[in-house]
Amino acid sequence: MATSVANDMATNILLLGADGQVGWELRRSLLSVGTVTAVTHSDCELADKAAVTGLVNTTRPDIIVNAAAYTAVDLAESETALAWSLNRDLPELLGQLARPRNALVVDYSTDYVFDGAKPVLDGSKAGRYLESDATSPVNTYGASKLAGLQALQSSACRHLVFRVSWVYSARRNNFVRTILRLAAERNELQVVSDQIGSPTPASLIADVTANVLSLLANGIGQEGVYHLAPQGQTSWHGLAQYIVRSAAAAGMALSLKPENIKATPTSGYPTPAKRPANSLLDTTKLQRTFKLSLPDWQEPLEHLLQDIKAAAGSDAPSAIGANSAPESTPGTKSTSGTSNS
Repeated sequence: MATSVANDMATNILLLGADGQVGWELRRSLLSVGTVTAVTHSDCELADKAAVTGLVNTTRPDIIVNAAAYTAVDLAESETALAWSLNRDLPELLGQLARPRNALVVDYSTDYVFDGAKPVLDGSKAGRYLESDATSPVNTYGASKLAGLQALQSSACRHLVFRVSWVYSARRNNFVRTILRLAAERNELQVVSDQIGSPTPASLIADVTANVLSLLANGIGQEGVYHLAPQGQTSWHGLAQYIVRSAAAAGMALSLKPENIKATPTSGYPTPAKRPANSLLDTTKLQRTFKLSLPDWQEPLEHLLQDIKAAAGSDAPSAIGANSAPESTPGTKSTSGTSNS
């Protein structure tokens, strides 16, 4: 059942996808902006245009925040219709419904709209993708998300879109949770080392969203498309090593040591969907427009691991890993060769 949390502010916010990684964090952060009606998949079938139309007409939002999406990158290659329904058709419909009432649509896109062919230059912004760079997705997920943005723009509604990368949280299926689970079960692991990005916590995405909405309400900044990611860069292999090293330092009981996480090239780990080698996003536009300072990628990850340890005690890895879906972990293999991705 959809839940509404009110405050003293007049702004009416409709949040879709409220039970996902980003949506769950938005339940908290958006309370500083207005009254939030949080809608999960069980509340409304978002692939049903009539149901979504009825929801918007009933709630009459000033802001629609769409945190719902089809994000199973490999499955999208076979479940194409569903991926396009949620990633393209839903934003298009929201734009059409928002324009007559002058509502703002907030949506989230992905680094996967780029082909990743731009050379990575360590420590240089020259290797990062700008909002203005040409898009060229290499998989169905990226293509459907790009089409969603284009449909939203074509609707001529007011829109605020954040492109994000390598999202993780303490909830749902993501790389951090899966690595912690595998680290409790395995002595060795192989992880792809030639895909580069900046791991982004869902909490940061939610906090920046709320901050930007508040600034826009006060006449600061402009709506549009912005890249959002922490500072710095790493590979999936480097991230896996950092997770295990930091988790062990936090007191989690692990079988896997960082030095036993072996690097493997993407070519050695074929998947149904191709991944971009370079997922780095340039966030200069966001930081300058709204005068924001973004943290290094390690800082929020350290906080998350500490929170997981505090919440789950010494059995944290198995406790948080129970629901980690294999496809959520890009490019990991056990020494037996069994796929964990």
